[in-house]
Amino acid sequence: MTVVGIGADGWAGLSLQAQDALRDAEVIAGSARQLALLEGVSAITAAVVPWPTPLLPALEPFFAAHRGRRIAVVASGDPMFFGIGTTLVHLLGAAAVRVLPSASSVSLACARLGWPLDEIEVISAVGRPLESVHPALLPGRRSLVLAADADTGSRLAALVSARGYPGAPMALLERLGAADERIVRTIAAQWTEAAHDTLAIVAVECVDTDLAPLLPRTPGLPDDAFEHDGQITKRELRALSLAGLAPVPGQLLWDVGSGSGSVAIEWMRCHPANRAVAIEPRADRRDRIARNAAALGVPALQIVAGFAPDALAGLATPDAVFVGGGVSAPGVLEACFDALLDGGRVVANAVTLEAETAVAAAWTRLGGTLTRVAIQRADPVGRFTGWRAAMPVTQWAVRKGVR
Repeated sequence: MTVVGIGADGWAGLSLQAQDALRDAEVIAGSARQLALLEGVSAITAAVVPWPTPLLPALEPFFAAHRGRRIAVVASGDPMFFGIGTTLVHLLGAAAVRVLPSASSVSLACARLGWPLDEIEVISAVGRPLESVHPALLPGRRSLVLAADADTGSRLAALVSARGYPGAPMALLERLGAADERIVRTIAAQWTEAAHDTLAIVAVECVDTDLAPLLPRTPGLPDDAFEHDGQITKRELRALSLAGLAPVPGQLLWDVGSGSGSVAIEWMRCHPANRAVAIEPRADRRDRIARNAAALGVPALQIVAGFAPDALAGLATPDAVFVGGGVSAPGVLEACFDALLDGGRVVANAVTLEAETAVAAAWTRLGGTLTRVAIQRADPVGRFTGWRAAMPVTQWAVRKGVR
């Protein structure tokens, strides 16, 4: 199978190798929009088959129906960039799929804007909540957002302005590579394009402003970045906890007794591929976790109701587990540790004597490190200033299989 990336300029923009692949094909599949770019090309003699909807369940029957025939698939731009090429390689294996890419829409956008491709962040809003763009909104940073629908631009402009960047330069880039491509430049607060072509990219550059909060991806966001009822792992402890959890890209965290969701949210913000499950028994806190996750750019956070250890049954195997609540509940630390494969990490924070007893016992039995953290903050004492101590926290951190 050959997957041919095609741009908005159609047949004329294809390489000779890509054109030969389409000439030689017996079957050509693709979306209606992509196949329309090949209409009237006399060199093509293959049967043309539009992809059915929904696509994924139809792929296996499609392969079966055309087994033994030379198949070409047309896809937008670079098929391995949020494209069908990735899906086909996953299903069939890299050896069975030849990919002939064209310039991606992102490459074309950077060429039009004069932006270095290696210095920008790309976020797809296709099939994903637009809130996923939040972690990329940082002073001086440039991002390209792949539009999902005709109002992606207006929604993004509102989001950027609300985040504190009303003066951010933005650009709408429609139908790049086509004869009728269009580029509109404005700033976030003055966006007027109520609707645009769905084949579009929206560019945003966050110019520095005193209005915007600093919310970097490094662990330890300010406590007031989260909505909470006091049940939150405080900033300093959160940074220490995430250091022990070691957020490796693509790995899964369980946040047990999640409270405000702060640890799970910061784990996911460390890398777009990171995943997390927040386990929380209280409904009001689960709602609060969902709001925090959306506001801080990780709306894909999975939220599970219930008490550990019972609520852990059936969850995907974690790479790391944070226990912020329920540390002293019988069986919680054991269940979390047992759920890990070798190399997995557990971090548990204890404030009460009962919880401290539980982590000390776990440390004795399973190893790791036991650390006591005491934090003091300057606070008014009448007309003067003194140190006000927070409750000390005992932290147990362990990596399974490593004593």
